[in-house]
Amino acid sequence: MDRSTLHGSGLRTKQGKHAGPVICQVVGYKNSGKTTLTCSLIEWLTSSGFRVAVIKHDAHSFDVDHPGTDSYRQRAAGAQGVALVSSRRTAVMVERQTPLTELINGFEDYDFILIEGFKMESYPKIVMVRELDQLPLIQELTALRAIVTWLDKRDVSAHLSIEQKEAIPVFSKEQIEEVGTWLKLLYKQHE
Repeated sequence: MDRSTLHGSGLRTKQGKHAGPVICQVVGYKNSGKTTLTCSLIEWLTSSGFRVAVIKHDAHSFDVDHPGTDSYRQRAAGAQGVALVSSRRTAVMVERQTPLTELINGFEDYDFILIEGFKMESYPKIVMVRELDQLPLIQELTALRAIVTWLDKRDVSAHLSIEQKEAIPVFSKEQIEEVGTWLKLLYKQHE
């Protein structure tokens, strides 16, 4: 399967089966506004009735568990995987890096999967551009579908090829509704 297309759509097919989620990465350099954009899109999409899942890459080690809990004690005792399940929430912790495709498969019943980071993966991308010196990233990425920028949109467009100008919309960071509408259009195109 070519991951560079927005495979799946989260829609029900004419037969009523779920066609899979629209997958879109939000990428950019540190402090470019990825999390802010992702949170704004989550709010916009969920208020429009969509179910949204998020996968976030963390370049640092992290721990969601803390000393004193039973699950922490179980991990400290040597458990390589721990699942916490309540009536409202489930968390799974494994002592390995989980492949992105495996994480995506766990969210197959959602309408959208927004992936923050994983820049070198080949899923459709929105790139965040905060500074002029970040513009070369546009040419380095695969499957670039949109640009969201802190800069004047004309400055960004000036760095695009003719083909890119025709195919890749450029949004300002304030245009959340327009980015959400663009994602919604992609969703509808896969009906």
